[in-house]
Amino acid sequence: MSRCLLLIVLLPLLLLCSTPALALVEIGLLGKEPLLIEEVYQREGTSFVGIDEVLTALELDGDWDSVQHIYRIRTVFGTATISPGSQFVKIGDSITPIAHRPRFIDGRLRVSEAFVRRQLAPLLTTPLHYLNHDPPQVSGGDDLLDRFFSFLLRRKAPGSELGQRVVVIDPGHGGQDPGAIGLHGSKEKDVNLDIGQRLEKLLKMHQDAPVVLTRNDDYALDRQRRLEIVAEAAADALISLHTQSLFSREASGIMLFVQPQFEEGGIEEMFDPASSLRLATALHETLGAAGFPVHEIRQQTILPLGRGDLPRVLVEMGNLNNADDLAILQDPTRQQDLARALFDGLQNYFRAQQESAHEPKSRSSQ
Repeated sequence: MSRCLLLIVLLPLLLLCSTPALALVEIGLLGKEPLLIEEVYQREGTSFVGIDEVLTALELDGDWDSVQHIYRIRTVFGTATISPGSQFVKIGDSITPIAHRPRFIDGRLRVSEAFVRRQLAPLLTTPLHYLNHDPPQVSGGDDLLDRFFSFLLRRKAPGSELGQRVVVIDPGHGGQDPGAIGLHGSKEKDVNLDIGQRLEKLLKMHQDAPVVLTRNDDYALDRQRRLEIVAEAAADALISLHTQSLFSREASGIMLFVQPQFEEGGIEEMFDPASSLRLATALHETLGAAGFPVHEIRQQTILPLGRGDLPRVLVEMGNLNNADDLAILQDPTRQQDLARALFDGLQNYFRAQQESAHEPKSRSSQ
């Protein structure tokens, strides 16, 4: 049975089993009347709630800085600063990673319950009372969807010619989800799409195989639809494009992420995740050769990438809060240079893969 047919047959059953109930969160300070939050959104296998409601319930003050596009939370231990799309919280001079990035949903900034319990709770002088009456199921929701697609995001037999490799480009965010917001109101979703379309054009100019964009305009896609598009495309490689808005304006450069070679539970052991590392290495080399500052490749569980052995890399193309990075990411010439470096990396990876596939035949013929 083909992957697309399997998707059509099994996905409705999967979603029927994993559709979450409407959530209700009870939050407050221990010993005081809690606030009931009815607008609870399920994303990334967790619950997101409005930051303003959270602060009201915890008797904290906060405000949105529309110039710097950050949200400041004032506590007795200092000011905590978060930003939509950023994976860090800054408390004084300390910067700590957070599990789920704050995001705008339905026009309001919302944070995950993990942020409330792990980052906000230690900043309170009274213990936190937090109860989610309809928590996402650990074995359901996004995790179940991820496990299902792990069997669809399988590496297919590569085409015999270099120009027959199918590439899926996934420009992150879009529509009501702007992603990270940086200097001068720059939006991650715009940069991701601009460079994604440039990479798409380069690939189309040099190969016969389809090139697939998960989105080709300013609209939102949930994670399920992104994974569907990748699975339906029978891709040979997936490039997920993102940018960041880091608190330190000194932080700069490109970061490449791949899934860990061996994830908890042994899921990745069933496949060959090293192919993603080889793709990331090829991209790292061509980006560096093109003059872009590139950090060391990082192995980290990244939700947009999904599971499976499909070669896939998440490219964080720069820091929108860094003036130099922003200038590169918004300049058409430098955007083209970046797209070209990504294209060259893909071609080098496919070429090495093709040579490796032919190597046993040449040896046996000797």
